[in-house]
Amino acid sequence: MDDTQAKIEQRYQEMMLSRTPLERLKMASRMYDSGRKLVISGILKGRPHLDISRLRAQLFLRMYGSDFTATDTERIIKKIPNMQLDKHS
Repeated sequence: MDDTQAKIEQRYQEMMLSRTPLERLKMASRMYDSGRKLVISGILKGRPHLDISRLRAQLFLRMYGSDFTATDTERIIKKIPNMQLDKHS
């Protein structure tokens, strides 16, 4: 879907390219951190009882779960320290 006017898209590109690579990296990092905090907040709102290992697994599932098969997801979670699937996942 592309509903952005060409003039606006061009202005956005100019603004982004006027920043240094380091500034763009910092922007992306802040956006990722903000998104991660929102996901964690959403998980805890529905399941405040989760311990940190189960929270990490739920965070992984929300952010990357659709990128892997169920078998791969279980294998990944088992190999990462301090990460455990919740019984009710």
